[in-house]
Amino acid sequence: MANSLNKVTLIGRLGKDPELRSTPMGSAVCSFTMATSENYKDKSGEWKEETEWHSVVAWNNLAERVAKILRKGSKVYIEGKLKTREYEKEGIKRYKTEIYALTMIPLDPKEKSEVSESGSGYSVDHDFSAVGSENEDVPF
Repeated sequence: MANSLNKVTLIGRLGKDPELRSTPMGSAVCSFTMATSENYKDKSGEWKEETEWHSVVAWNNLAERVAKILRKGSKVYIEGKLKTREYEKEGIKRYKTEIYALTMIPLDPKEKSEVSESGSGYSVDHDFSAVGSENEDVPF
């Protein structure tokens, strides 16, 4: 395919506090879960809520900002791309699909004021090769 696009845009709430770690090469990596919910009426006319959980990973400066600003329950806008990684557990190959965050904008009032002091949001360079994310076996 000559042209393609791998882009994810989410608005939701964190399911737990972000976990900040460092890779053996010293790069900051932060992971967290995020819930998005959809409300709809079922066939009987009753309102239902369906929640989808997402695994999100941020790197370097964005990882540090996420860990500093966001907490469980924080409402946030995340823009990024899908990445599927392979790992082995107990001799079995497993796969995990994650959202690699490229932009983060806090949406809670308290966090918005923190953002306004330093800019409109936080984003990261799209080049992941500099942090070794493609080649390092980083446990999430």
